[in-house]
Amino acid sequence: MPNQVVRLIFPPHLLDVPIINQLIRRYELTFNILRAEVTAQEGWVDVQLTGSAAAIEDAIAWLSGRGIEIQRLA
Repeated sequence: MPNQVVRLIFPPHLLDVPIINQLIRRYELTFNILRAEVTAQEGWVDVQLTGSAAAIEDAIAWLSGRGIEIQRLA
């Protein structure tokens, strides 16, 4: 099954929003949190997304549409 490692960079106004929970409920993907750093002002999470290529791309588009910056790492 395809996988993609991405860094999700959260703007301050989304730090207390359960984005990853919403993503898990919305898409049939497996999420592996690899590392993260979150403070009161900023935050990022590196995750490995595993699932169909279409589901991964849909999830990335959904995240971008919510204002989360995406960096593809691998």
